[in-house]
Amino acid sequence: MRAGFPDFRLGNVLATSFTGTLSERHGNAVERIPTPHRLVDWLAVSGLAVDSCTAAQLDLARELRESIHAAATAAAIQDALPASAVQVINDCSAQGRAAAVLTPEGKRRWRLSSASCVEDALSVIAADAISIIAGERDGKLALCASPTCRAAFFDTSQSRTRKWCDMNTCGNRQKKARFNANQRKNPRSAE
Repeated sequence: MRAGFPDFRLGNVLATSFTGTLSERHGNAVERIPTPHRLVDWLAVSGLAVDSCTAAQLDLARELRESIHAAATAAAIQDALPASAVQVINDCSAQGRAAAVLTPEGKRRWRLSSASCVEDALSVIAADAISIIAGERDGKLALCASPTCRAAFFDTSQSRTRKWCDMNTCGNRQKKARFNANQRKNPRSAE
């Protein structure tokens, strides 16, 4: 990974992991793909390696990211999907030439051709977003309970009651804030 950039917050669901490349949307936003090379890095760790990325392709990736976030947020709160977001997701999905392949372990992986470009990788992300927003996968879309985050995430927990997009970041931060607030209210409880 390239030094000087914030770490990626990788999840188990490609589309919502991609939306996590911009975090703390309602606080001090953290852009995790600020350069074309950083998008290449994210795609590589997500199993969608490409050789290069232009500034225009980075802009397209960010447009797709924001469209997925808007549509997933609307779906999570059971609101109408924004037409412009749906159009971007559909357009990106239709552009790609990726193929789903089965691994010896019985897992699905995406294979990009040797001539693959960023658009091919983005089509895989768009197709993943379509499958979760359309309700084709076992789980539900939810929004992070952190007031500064509010990221859309795909909850596959058994009870479907997960509150945080990532327990190691948003969940711990909120629990620590609640603990500190309780300590201020009851200073003697720490003794």
